Amino acid sequence: MSDCIFCQIALRKIPSEIAYEDDEIIAFKDIQPLAPVHLVVIPKVHLRSLNDVTSDNEGLIGHLFGIIRRLAEEFGVAESGYRVVTNTGTDGGQVIGHLHFHLLGGKALNANIG
Repeated sequence: MSDCIFCQIALRKIPSEIAYEDDEIIAFKDIQPLAPVHLVVIPKVHLRSLNDVTSDNEGLIGHLFGIIRRLAEEFGVAESGYRVVTNTGTDGGQVIGHLHFHLLGGKALNANIG
């Protein structure tokens, strides 16, 4: 999707501070962090939201969550705790139409963050 900001980041057309990358996943630091650790983790394939995930994508989503767990360890929040958030659709608070997950940690998180 040529107009999708996250697709552009995945293609390296928009600079970002990359925390992890492989053939299927890219993770980068959020430009407006809500916590000391705030990464955005996306599949490189354009899926608009969780509503677009099918059985064909289940392996990809499992891989994505494995990467989130590894990033939590790497960024030092696995032991103290962290939050993983995704928003789906307008009423769910989704702003960018590309499936993405926020990894937040590094401080105590209240129920209103994310």
